[in-house]
Amino acid sequence: MFRSRLGRRRGTATALLAAASLMLALGGCGVSTVTPQDAREEGGSDDKAGAAARRVDCAKVKCIALTFDAGPGKDTPRLLDILKKEQVPATFFLLGSKHVDRYPDVVRRIAAEGHEVANHTWSHEILTDLDESQVREELSRTQNAIEKITGRKPTLMRPPQGRTDGTVSDVSEELGLAQILWSITAKDYSTTDTALIRQRVLEQAHRDGIILLHDIYDGTVPAVPGIIDELKLRGFTFVTVPELLAPGKAEPGTVYRPEKD
Repeated sequence: MFRSRLGRRRGTATALLAAASLMLALGGCGVSTVTPQDAREEGGSDDKAGAAARRVDCAKVKCIALTFDAGPGKDTPRLLDILKKEQVPATFFLLGSKHVDRYPDVVRRIAAEGHEVANHTWSHEILTDLDESQVREELSRTQNAIEKITGRKPTLMRPPQGRTDGTVSDVSEELGLAQILWSITAKDYSTTDTALIRQRVLEQAHRDGIILLHDIYDGTVPAVPGIIDELKLRGFTFVTVPELLAPGKAEPGTVYRPEKD
């Protein structure tokens, strides 16, 4: 991930390394997490309507979720072309300022093509550095902007740098947002090497994994076809985050994070 504002995303090495300490940061803040497997088990059995709506059963199929943060950007239409060709659904955690407000047609296309549209705050402030009203502003402003474009408010959010605490969880619950973290990252904010991005994802791939990529960096979108092809060969089925949790539902305020094998 990157510094508090997107405009500083190419900032100091210290800030960029913050993402690498995600597990330690979460471990020290007292926020418990739920795995996709736990969410499915807690969801119980589908009724007939739920079973019909669920595309795959990730309790039986080797699922993995592809997610993209901090867009949309200039390369997002190309990414959508790839996903459409490969018939792969994804989850997009969108930034408000200079992204949702700059590319409304792309946001509309993301939703129209069946991808999950989610919230990544308005200006990429580190939410744990803010007070309650500021956290609410960061999330609700993006909620409203996305609803204005797509007609639907997101039900998922991803806190910048994965940093969350009790206040963030309380505000997320109030706004109807579950918090989605990840278990696989290419650290694509730190390299434009497409082959390296692909390698990092493939080395970490595991069942019920959530892949974190950014569709705003030059090396990322070109890496996606190779990632998809190889993971399909390994028997993975790509799903959105809600599909990964089904028949469970992402509960507002709750933090979801896969466990690596």
